[in-house]
Amino acid sequence: MFQDIEPFAYHNEMVDRKPTENDYVFIINNDKVLLDESDGELSLLQYLTVKTNFPEAIHDLIYLFSVNETAFFLSLDEIIETEHLRHQDIHVFREMKPIWLAFAGATAYHLAHWYDTHRYCGRCAEPFERKNDERAVVCPNCGNIDYPRISPCVIVGIIDGDHILLTKYATGYRKYALVAGFVEIGETLEDTIRREVMEEVGLKIKNTRYFKSQPWAFSSSLLAGFFADLDGDNKITVDMKELSEAVWVHRDAIPTDESTLSLTWSMIEAFRTNKI
Repeated sequence: MFQDIEPFAYHNEMVDRKPTENDYVFIINNDKVLLDESDGELSLLQYLTVKTNFPEAIHDLIYLFSVNETAFFLSLDEIIETEHLRHQDIHVFREMKPIWLAFAGATAYHLAHWYDTHRYCGRCAEPFERKNDERAVVCPNCGNIDYPRISPCVIVGIIDGDHILLTKYATGYRKYALVAGFVEIGETLEDTIRREVMEEVGLKIKNTRYFKSQPWAFSSSLLAGFFADLDGDNKITVDMKELSEAVWVHRDAIPTDESTLSLTWSMIEAFRTNKI
């Protein structure tokens, strides 16, 4: 999956570190990331490039994390596009190579978006200050502390014998997916699964079992994947506000044209190949 970057290793410990020439600087503007197109391929900006061409953007860098010995920093300064530097939608990271850099870029976006949307205290509106001993921001006026937001989300593959329920969203992503949804306050993951399945496709389920999890920076989420068996009638009632389609598909008829970088398609592929 997307986070499987071996032999590279992701290190998110909070450390006091200064950038070197080969480190990367992450810059966003209106939820788009500034990428380098110099060699005909998209890449994050290296520190030396930013330091040489935009010295004003490195005066207050925020350390994010490292991959092996390569560090990633965030600049909250805006940089105007040039011939080779263009703002791109974050979903380009789903196609970027090498995969370790794509994962780093998406993860940096998750943190960058949080820093960008947490400049002021939500309690008293005083400008936040960054904490040095942990990844958090603190209000100097009222003491309110905010930590990076991670939203729990469930994905469930509903199985009926040799068939699995595939869905398509009403908007956005157009290929097949599985029933999914965010966990609400006061819910367990199992409660969320039952609620989402009933709301989206009107089905009852049983024998819920855990599969895998995945950090998904594109929605600031932690995805938890489960499989469950159909309990009773297989008649689908589609919530057209959420979905455009929901169909039972035999494992032999499942399309194979989607990457298994996502947890959703890792689950679908596991069912298609009889691993589930």
